[in-house]
Formats: sequence, C-alpha cells, structure tokens
Amino acid sequence: MRLWVAWRASLSLVGTVVKWLSVPLLFPLALAAYYGDGVAVFAATIGVAFAAGWLLERLDDDPDLGSREAFLMVGVTWLAVSVVGALPYLLEAHGIPGVVAGSPDSTLADPVNALFESMSGFTTTGATVMGHISFDHHSRALMMWRQVTQWLGGMGIVVLALAILPQLSVGGAQLMEAEAPGPGLEKLTPRIAQTARRLWGLYLGLTALEVVVLALAHEVELAPNMGLYNAVAHGFTTMPTGGFSPAARSIEAFSAVAQWIIIPFMVAAGTNFALFWHATVGDRRFLDDTEFRWYVGVLGVLTAVLAGLLFTGQLTDAENVGRVAGAVEPALRHAAFQVAAIVTTTGYASMDFTLWGEPAKYLLFAMLFVGGSAGSTGGGIKIIRWIVVAKSVKRELFTTVHPDAVKPVRLGGRALDEKSVRGIHAFTLLYLGIVLVGTFLVALFGTHGGEPLTVFESLAATASTVGNVGPAFGFAGPMGNYLSFSAPAKLLMVAFMWIGRLEIFPVLVLLTRSYWAS
Repeated sequence: MRLWVAWRASLSLVGTVVKWLSVPLLFPLALAAYYGDGVAVFAATIGVAFAAGWLLERLDDDPDLGSREAFLMVGVTWLAVSVVGALPYLLEAHGIPGVVAGSPDSTLADPVNALFESMSGFTTTGATVMGHISFDHHSRALMMWRQVTQWLGGMGIVVLALAILPQLSVGGAQLMEAEAPGPGLEKLTPRIAQTARRLWGLYLGLTALEVVVLALAHEVELAPNMGLYNAVAHGFTTMPTGGFSPAARSIEAFSAVAQWIIIPFMVAAGTNFALFWHATVGDRRFLDDTEFRWYVGVLGVLTAVLAGLLFTGQLTDAENVGRVAGAVEPALRHAAFQVAAIVTTTGYASMDFTLWGEPAKYLLFAMLFVGGSAGSTGGGIKIIRWIVVAKSVKRELFTTVHPDAVKPVRLGGRALDEKSVRGIHAFTLLYLGIVLVGTFLVALFGTHGGEPLTVFESLAATASTVGNVGPAFGFAGPMGNYLSFSAPAKLLMVAFMWIGRLEIFPVLVLLTRSYWAS
C-alpha cells in the first residue's frame, strides 16, 4: 500500500514543537530554584524534551506540509506534548536515583494517572486525578506546571508555534484550521503567522490583566487568600478555560470579591477573540455579532433561572441552604459563576454543586453540551453550531408547510452554503454520538472503587471530558476527582479529551484508510 502522507515531515515539525516546549518549562524550573524544591525534576524534563524534539527534527531536513500532513502533525503534537508534560509528575513521584527522593504516596506515580493529568492540562479540561491538591504533597513548581500546561493549551500549542517559529509558516493555514476551536477561525491579517501572533498577544494581555486585578484585590485585602502565586496560577487557567487550581476546593477557597473578579474573565475567555481584536481597532462588531448576542443571552437566561432555583432553596444540604437561600448576592454570585464556568468549559467551582437540588444539577448537566464561542478558548459544541442547528430546524418547519420555497440558513444577514450547514449537522451528531458510545464504554470498562458506575456517573464523566469541561457529578464532582476510575476508563477519557480539544475530525480522519492510502 502506497502512503500518501509525508509522515516524516509531520513528525519533524512535531519534534520542533516538543523541543521548544523546553522554554516554558524554564518557568517552573525558576520557581523550583526559588523555593528550593524540584529543580532536578524540571531540569531533567527540559533535557528530555530538547533531546527528543531534536531527534524527531532530524527525520526531515526541509519539511513541507499539505493538508494531510497538517492533520497528522496537529494530532501527534497534542499527544507528544502530553507525554512530555507528564514527566514532571512521574519524576516527582518516583524521584531521580541519587539526585532526589520520590513521593511514594503521590497518586501521580501511576503512568496512567500522570498522562491523564497532563492531557487534562494541555486540553484545558481541568479533570484531575490528584488525590492531594496541596503544597504538603507537591512542590509549588509542580503545582504551577499544571497551570502552565493549561495556559499553553488554551489558545493552541500549534497556533503558538505558528506565531514564533518561521519554519511553520509554510502550511500554517492548514495547521490553524486543524487546531482552531469552532467551525472556523477568522483570519485577522493576510499572513497567518501574524494572525497567530495577534491572537496570542490578546490572550497574553487578558491573562496579565486578570493577574494584576486579582493581585491588587489581595493587596487591598478584598481577596485575602489570593496572593501573587495564586493570582498568577488562576490567570493561567481562567483565560484558557482550564479550571485547575492550586486550592483543593477550587475557587470556593477564595473570597466573594475574587469570585466576582473571575466571572467576567471566564466570559471573556468564552468569547471569540477576533471580536476583541476588532474592538482594539475601533470596529464595533461586538454589537452586531450574532453569536456574541446569543452567547450573552444564553448566559443571562441560565444565570437568572439558576439564581432563582438557589434563592428559593433548591439545595440538599442545610449549610448551603442557610448561606444561599433567600440571600440575593450569594444566589446571584454562585449562579453567575457556575453558569460561566460550565458554559465556557472553564470548570471552576464556587461551591460544591453536587449538593444542589435535582433541578439545579440537571440544568448544569445540560450546560455541559453548550460550549463557548467559535474562536474562543472554550470547548464543547459551541454556540455558533447550536444557532445553525436551531435555524435549520426552523427552516425545516417552514419548508414542511411551503415545500416549494427556497429558504437558505442565514447568519448575520449572510446566507450559509449548504456544505457548511451539513458540516455543522455532522459535527453535532457525531459529537453526541461519541458521548453516547463513550458512556457505554466507560460504564463497561470503568469502575469506582471496584463498584460498577451508574449511568449518570458514566454519562457525566464522558460528556465532561469530551467537552473539556472538567468536573462531572458525584465522586468526580468539583470537590472530588477522577482518581477512583479504573485505568481503562481513564485511558478512554484521555482519548476523549484529546478528541474533544481537536474537535473530533482532525483525530478521526487519521483512523480512516482513505487518509493514508488514496
């Protein structure tokens, strides 16, 4: 069988990305040196990343990418960086003989757990298998590395590489299309590398702004537990809609002011970043963008409904009823926070929503399938696809009554071509199908502490990992973790996170015979 994919070119560029992954690893290395804990762990990881990347680069001296090679390069890149990203977890847990002792009680000593944590980080899922989220069990450098992985994955590792590596400029359009979240990413400039730089510039600026605001709130004693370390850590995981936190109780560990500060940044992270760029040059597209209006409307309606449920006492534990029921500010804050966190797939928690009443929990579960905007860092199906699906249903109802009518699906006054409409229908159906099949597989192979999983536990965990949301319900809820899932179930969810982050088709196409041989 003749291969029609220049796989050496693809893997050579994967090597380039892996080699340059050693640069962001310098940040936790510097923290390790500052705190005097974990220097050898990150020094060794940097060495492995650089050496492995350099060796892969040697596969092709002058790589040239077509669309097929772009799919392979993007898919393998996300697997490769997740494997490299797991090394600090394994090295801290097992130690380096003759250099540093290990932590035998670390739940990340298991390679499956380490890979799960790393993939969850880079795909900005935020699901964790850490049994102990504390500085007593893990170094500050390692805890910050979790945050850095999410920040790197948020706007896209390959998009970042396009912005800084000239050798990726050839084939850059195919690479960005294969990795970009949503049906399409707007080209802001004629040159794709310049578009990548502008997107990452906006992303960096919003991250820095959040860090500054949180740090200032701490300085004026409005966010007592925040501090500079936590401000940086949460800036690194809010803007990528990641959800990892150095605090075991997520954002519940911080003040109400800190929670209010984080809400608008989660909303911004779920917004199409192209709109921010147009705003900086005086273009008021925010007001005219159909998807943005729907996005804000969905957030507003869901927040109002959930706030009403919390205000009227739709909670199951007495402590939360006493704090939230009948109190306007807490009910509104927790509703706005959790709606933004779930819809944008950030996955933070301001309280344990597994203790909420059934109507509130089912509403949150439905939000797992919404997603942010196209061109945002959010996961899920995306608002724009739901708009097209809704307009298509409306058209079908109309043409049922008027069978001879020709009525295109319009978006923002522009008629969509039928190929785009069919593509969105296919993606949405395939997404839901993967969740259903995945639920069956997780229920079949997965256990929780040796006991079979319930249907809802399997469904919530699958939907959360495919959608890159993070927390599910029950023992895998916001104050729990995925540790007690069986190893086969965890490996399945590693695949779900990978497939979900790359929006299904770039991964599944690699499994088809026609991709390789025709």
